[in-house]
Amino acid sequence: MVKVGFICEGKTERKIIESANFQQLLLRLKIECIRPVIDSKGSGNLLPENLRESLDLLKANGAEKIIVLTDLDEDACITITKNRITTGVDRVIIVAVRKIESWFLSDIETLSILLKENFLFEKPEEENSPFDTLKNIFLQKQNRGIGVKDTFTARMIKYGFSVENAASHPNCPSAKYLIQKLKIIATNTYIN
Repeated sequence: MVKVGFICEGKTERKIIESANFQQLLLRLKIECIRPVIDSKGSGNLLPENLRESLDLLKANGAEKIIVLTDLDEDACITITKNRITTGVDRVIIVAVRKIESWFLSDIETLSILLKENFLFEKPEEENSPFDTLKNIFLQKQNRGIGVKDTFTARMIKYGFSVENAASHPNCPSAKYLIQKLKIIATNTYIN
């Protein structure tokens, strides 16, 4: 088993990593999730000077690799986001295009269950504010809101959200990238 620690930009990312579906994916890949899954409480806290304590904690707990999961937000490109965070031989930076909630828009299976109809959102990672898009979809189709991000994340996970479902969407490359990196890490062939 390869031991992997996770540092997340926020609560949504942390909940996804801690979800039963994601943990089962890790076990299938023979990856052990090192605890705690760290919520950095914002992308500004993912700067190198702010990461040292979290990196040290995960390494002390046995992490061989560390995955940092963040959003693109307003950065011009993924490379800028990665360079801002910096990489080390023990780190992999995964950047959700725009915001992590685009992965929820990509999970056709779970959204179809929640909306009680077949649902496909064509280009989830092109949405500037996928959470607002989700709010509007639920208002339009069910005449009800979705609450705050924390509540909606828990609901998506409860009804089956998985990164694998998001990665199967033809237009969700960042979820696919995470799965690819996990598979590479699992085979111990990851080179930064």
